[in-house]
Amino acid sequence: MPKITLEHITKRWNKFYAVDDLNLVIEDNAFVTLLGPSGCGKTTTLRMIAGLETPTEGRITIGDKVVFDSAAGINIPANKRKVGFLFQNYALWPNMTVYENIAFGLKNINEPMETVDYEARNAKRMAEILQDPQALAAIINDCRDKKGNLDRKKAVIKLIDTYTISGISAKTLLAMGIEENPGAAARKAQELEQKYQKLAGAHTAAGEELDADGRVLKGGKPVITKRKLNKEEVDLAVRRVSRIVKIGMFMDRYPAELSGGQQQRVAIARTLAPEPSVLFMDEPLSNLDAKLRLEMRYELQRLHVETGSTFVYVTHDQMEAMTLATSICLMNNGVLQQYDAPLTVYNRPSNLFVADFVGNPSINLIEVQGQQQADGSLKLKLLGDRQLTFVPNHPVDVETWARQRDEQQQAQAQALAQKAKQKGYVEKSNKDEIFRYAIARVEEEDTSIEDTPEIHDGDYVLGVRPEFVRLSQAGIPGEIYGAMPTGMESTLKIRTGEFLLTSVVFGDTLYTIGSPVKITFCGDALMLFDRKSGRYITSGSIRE
Repeated sequence: MPKITLEHITKRWNKFYAVDDLNLVIEDNAFVTLLGPSGCGKTTTLRMIAGLETPTEGRITIGDKVVFDSAAGINIPANKRKVGFLFQNYALWPNMTVYENIAFGLKNINEPMETVDYEARNAKRMAEILQDPQALAAIINDCRDKKGNLDRKKAVIKLIDTYTISGISAKTLLAMGIEENPGAAARKAQELEQKYQKLAGAHTAAGEELDADGRVLKGGKPVITKRKLNKEEVDLAVRRVSRIVKIGMFMDRYPAELSGGQQQRVAIARTLAPEPSVLFMDEPLSNLDAKLRLEMRYELQRLHVETGSTFVYVTHDQMEAMTLATSICLMNNGVLQQYDAPLTVYNRPSNLFVADFVGNPSINLIEVQGQQQADGSLKLKLLGDRQLTFVPNHPVDVETWARQRDEQQQAQAQALAQKAKQKGYVEKSNKDEIFRYAIARVEEEDTSIEDTPEIHDGDYVLGVRPEFVRLSQAGIPGEIYGAMPTGMESTLKIRTGEFLLTSVVFGDTLYTIGSPVKITFCGDALMLFDRKSGRYITSGSIRE
């Protein structure tokens, strides 16, 4: 499966930049989620890779093929990119059965492909199956009810699954009545073997040969012709994907006779049937209820492994992104914020926006003032007048870090100024701003009329995930402000002064609102952010 490369991809409408100078590499067989709030540019990015949207500028490569290049004037249409689409709307034909819905797109394929003599291949395969008539009869007889009546639909599915054959071949086997007359199997096997030899001989006379799968070879190479799929190929493709998504028993039903989850499986099967090199999904689970959504996440994980395809998945649900992806591409205002493995995004977010967006319950953000000590630790003042010591996991000189930050910002400003001088430059109307995070307080402040505070180099933000806020015998005093038990754990809101902190406590203890408690910040995954730029500085632990 191909690697996807995006180079300096920009999409704008007049002065609005939906995607701004995006550079991204999606590795072969990756499962990448495009994550972010509504309007961040994730769906636009998906549509540009798929060919449903034309970038304003940049270059897109799928595998070794350039599918878009604004400079070279290349723009290969979506139907030529060999990609599959799965959207929020299942878009199933209501007047077609499940089988017909899956097969619909396959019947429209007309492209160069290998020539296969299915008549010869099937004759050989059927002869092999008939050589063990007892096993065949046992499979068929296992599909009879207590009165001995044969469930033909069940028998067809079982024969398909057992022998990995088409439905056409399975129905042919049933028509032979081998389970009722096993002695006829040897004669039929011999007839089919003779038929195969005759067909193979005809190819030999034409200077061709057949391989084990019935492919026609000439000079040792497959014969390629532009053609449509025949009924056997369509059936094999439909049966293959129906086994993958476990809907083989619903093939004769109509969409209205299926549940939402079953309809989604049909939509997935229809998308997988043409064997796309890349599968694009735009919030495909949003119409399902919570329980079914969880089940389908497992199914998508399994599908990714079984198909070996590259999956690109759009969602605004950070839990979906965390649980499904091999990599998360987190965007905001059309700009890439971070592209990393899910646990890296969670444990080491690149900035305050990423830290706040990823995690459920949300991270605790605490404004602190700090001064670095001789031993490398920082003496912090937080939550009013409380003082604690932050110990970085790795040595960091915050003054040097701040100087490098200023140099990088200056270089970026100069680069933007140079870009603005270029012909055709359009100034961005949806300007990028430093993320305005929220501090949880008992009485929320009206940020719409709040003056922008003056921020100094000693001003930081401490990020503490809820699982690292622990109840203890000694520590910061507070009281239970809210409690939500879920069985194995409870999510608590703890008031300390005018501030509220979120804690996740494991166990089935019931907590009473108003009860006094004490808390500590545990572990070495507490995060220190620069308040001026919002950037991540380092992780560490708290020493009281």
